[in-house]
Amino acid sequence: MMDMALPPFMGTSGLLPTGTLLESLIHTSHEISSMENLPSVQMRNVSTMIRRIKLLYSLFDEIQETKCPLPPSSILCLTELFSVIRRVKLLIQGCKDGSSLWGLMQIELVSNQFYVLVKEMGRALDILPLSLLNITADIREQVELLHRQAKRAELFVDAKELRRRDDLLEIMTSNNEKNIKNKGFIDMGRLKEILSSIGLTSPLDYEEEISKLEAEAQKQAGTGGLIVVSNINNLISLVSFSKSIIFTSGENEKIKEDIKQRSALNRYDPSLISQSVLPNIPDEFRCPISLDLMRDPVIVASGHTYDRNSIAQWINSGHHTCPKSGQRLIHMALIPNYTLKSLLHQWCQDNNVPLVESASSSSTDLERSNSKGKLCENAIDHISAMKAAADAVKMTAEFLVGKLAMGSPEIQSQAAYELRLLAKTGMDNRRIIAEAGAIPFLVTLLSSHDPRIQENAVTALLNLSIFDNNKILIMAAGAIDSIIEVLQSGKTMEARENAAATIFSLSMIDDCKVMIGGRPRAIPALVGLLREGTTAGKKDAATALFNLAVYNANKASVVVAGAVPLLIELLMDDKAGITDDALAVLALLLGCREGLEEIRKCRVLVPLLIDLLRFGSAKGKENSITLLLGLCKDGGEEVARRLLINPSSIPSLQSLTTDGSLKARRKADALLRLLNRCCSQSHNPVG
Repeated sequence: MMDMALPPFMGTSGLLPTGTLLESLIHTSHEISSMENLPSVQMRNVSTMIRRIKLLYSLFDEIQETKCPLPPSSILCLTELFSVIRRVKLLIQGCKDGSSLWGLMQIELVSNQFYVLVKEMGRALDILPLSLLNITADIREQVELLHRQAKRAELFVDAKELRRRDDLLEIMTSNNEKNIKNKGFIDMGRLKEILSSIGLTSPLDYEEEISKLEAEAQKQAGTGGLIVVSNINNLISLVSFSKSIIFTSGENEKIKEDIKQRSALNRYDPSLISQSVLPNIPDEFRCPISLDLMRDPVIVASGHTYDRNSIAQWINSGHHTCPKSGQRLIHMALIPNYTLKSLLHQWCQDNNVPLVESASSSSTDLERSNSKGKLCENAIDHISAMKAAADAVKMTAEFLVGKLAMGSPEIQSQAAYELRLLAKTGMDNRRIIAEAGAIPFLVTLLSSHDPRIQENAVTALLNLSIFDNNKILIMAAGAIDSIIEVLQSGKTMEARENAAATIFSLSMIDDCKVMIGGRPRAIPALVGLLREGTTAGKKDAATALFNLAVYNANKASVVVAGAVPLLIELLMDDKAGITDDALAVLALLLGCREGLEEIRKCRVLVPLLIDLLRFGSAKGKENSITLLLGLCKDGGEEVARRLLINPSSIPSLQSLTTDGSLKARRKADALLRLLNRCCSQSHNPVG
C-alpha cells in the first residue's frame, strides 16, 4: 500500500491562501469603489452596485487589519465573493467603455446581468459566519443590511432609459420605404434630445460613440449574425448623420443656391450632376466602391453598406468577398439599409440635391438572373419588419413551393437551394415558408438520387427547424426516417452532416428525443458519423448524441452503439477538435449502469481527464471533474487509488477549487473529500 498523507494537501479544501485572497478582494473592490465618470446608461444599477462593493471593501479591510486567523467556513464565502466582484468589475467596465447607444438597445439584458450578480452576492453572504469574525459592530450591521438587501433585490430596469430606447426604435422604424416615399423624415430635435440624454453632447462624443459602435459591430460579426451587425450599422449611420446635421453650420448655402437656380432653369439631367458641385457629402453617405453619393444603400453579409449598383456590379463580375473588409461573403443577399436611405433622402432634401433612384432599381443583371429566388433577400427589413417584406417573402415562398411540386429535377434543385437561403435568415421567413407548405415537399426530396437536391432539401429543413413550431411540423410530415436515411447513407458528406444537425435541432423538444431515440437506426447512424465525418460532422454528431442522451432511456442505446470507446479515442485526437463535446456526452452516459461499466473499462481515461483538469476549457474541466467524481463513487476505489498515485491530480483539483466555475469548484471539493476518506481508510483498514 502506498505511503501518502492527504491532509496537508487539503487543509483549506484547495482554496487560495487567506492573505492572498484578502489582498485580491481588497484590491478589486477598491478599484470598483474608486470608479468615476459613471456611464450615462445603467447609471442607477452601476451606482447601487458600487455602493454595495464599498460596504464589502470596508469588511475586507477590517478583516485584514485584525490579523486574526479566519475560520475555515469563511474561506468558501470569500472565494465566492471574489468571483462575483471580479465579474462586477468587468460588467461596470463594459458599461463605461462600451457604446452608450448599444447599451441602451440592450437595456433589459444588461440590467438582468446586474440582478444575477446581486443574487449571487446574497447567496455567498448566506454562508458568511459573521459571529466568528473579529469585526466591529458597525461593520457587522452594514454587512447584515447588505445581505438582507441582496436577498430582497428585484430586477431593476430604468423606466426613463426604456422610454429613450423605445423612442429611438420608433424613430428608426419610422424610416421604412413607405415613409421615405411619403417624405416622413427624422425628427432631429427629438433625436438630439435622446442622444444628449446618454451623454452625446459634442462632436468628440459623437466620434467616440461611432468608434465604439464600429468596435461592437466587429465583435458581433462572428457571433451576432447579420441582423445584429446590420442593426449596429444602422445606429452608426444614425449617429454619423446626426453629427453632420447638428454640428454643421450654413457653410454650404452658396452651393445650395446654385443648385436651386440650375433646377429652376431645367437645363440639366439630374443624373449627370457632377459630385463636385454637390455640398460636402458626409463620408457615411459615399459608397466605399465608387466614392459617390449613394442612391440605394444595401447591406451585404459582412455588415458593410454599399450603393446597390456598385456592389451588384462587383458581385456580378465574379467577386465573392466584401470590397471593404476582404471577408468572404457567406451569401449574396443585398439587404436594403432603410435607415441610411431615409437619412440620405433627408440630407438630399435639406441640400436641394435631386432625388434620383439608382438605375439598378428596375433590375441589375445580377438581380435579373436571380430575381424570383432573391425577392426575399431584397425585401428583408431587419429593423421594422414591414408588412411589405412579409408579403414579398410569402409570395416568393409560394412561388418556390410551386416549383418544388411541379418542376423538373433541375428546377426542384434550384427551388430547394433558394428556400435553403431564404430560411437561413429570420424567424418570420421560416414561419412563412412552412405556412406556404414547403415542408412535405422538402421531405419527399430527401429520397432524391440527385446529390444536389438531397443536400439542399435536408439543409432547408435544418434551417426551417430552428423555428420551434416547425420542429413539430417536420416530425408530423414523417421526416424523421428520411432524415435518418440521409444521415446513414446520404449522397454527400455535407448532406449527412446537415442531417445530424437537423436531428440535434429537432431533439431540442423532449417528445422528439423519445421519437428519434426509438428509431433503431438513428443512434447507430450518429455514431457512424462520429467515426467517419469531418471535424464539423463529428461535432454535429456529438451534439445530437448529447441531446438524445438527456433522455435517460436513450443512454443505454448510445452505449450499445459503441459510442464510448469512440468518444474516448476522440479525446486523444487533438485534430478532431471536439474534446468538450465528447466529454459532455461521456459525462451524461455516466448516468446509466451500462455507461459507467463501459467507461471504467478504459485504462487511459483517468490520466487524460487529469490533464484536461489542467489544460482544458472551463466547460471541459467541469465535465472532466464530473467524470472523475462519478468514476470514484460506488465501488470506484481503484480509480481513486489511481488518482492518488498520479502526482498531478491533487494540485490540479486544488487549483480547480480556486479558479474553476462554481459547479467545478463544488465537485472538486467533493472529490478531494472523497479522496481524503479513501486515503484515511487505506491507513486504518477495518478488521
